[in-house]
Amino acid sequence: MMSMQDVHKVLAALEGSGLTAWVDGGWGIDALLQKATRNHSDLDLVVLLSEISPARSVLANSGYHVVLRDWLPTALALADDEGREVDLHPITPTPDGGGNQTLPDGDTFHYPPPATGVIGGRVVPCVDPATQVHCHLGYEPSARDRQDMLHLRNRFGVDLPYPYHDITPQ
Repeated sequence: MMSMQDVHKVLAALEGSGLTAWVDGGWGIDALLQKATRNHSDLDLVVLLSEISPARSVLANSGYHVVLRDWLPTALALADDEGREVDLHPITPTPDGGGNQTLPDGDTFHYPPPATGVIGGRVVPCVDPATQVHCHLGYEPSARDRQDMLHLRNRFGVDLPYPYHDITPQ
């Protein structure tokens, strides 16, 4: 389980080393909502591809040394001995302030410039609502995914495509 304090420690370590990191995934959605809506098993971060080695070193110094998945240049997932996970999504910066992530098939995925969110009172850069929705497409959503998308629609009015289009407000 990745607690709010764990997230703060990881972000502080990366920031303290001058590295770029935007919060993505479930914690990214909670950052946009400015409140924790559920428990999280991992922390997804968008990082600069050019900073992947120093980010890995900083995370190793914080105890994240077990490589779960090395799909570089697309992704790198690390864990610590307690089972906390950090998934890195490397990007190459683009002129708009965002960046492109190389996908396994050689195509790229564009992350627009980061939005601003809040996790436990800490202001953080995070992936914007529309991109969060886009990142949740292409697979069968879990109940947790559906709930996350409902939160984004209710808070930001984002349109939800299939398979989320039929979510009923609560």
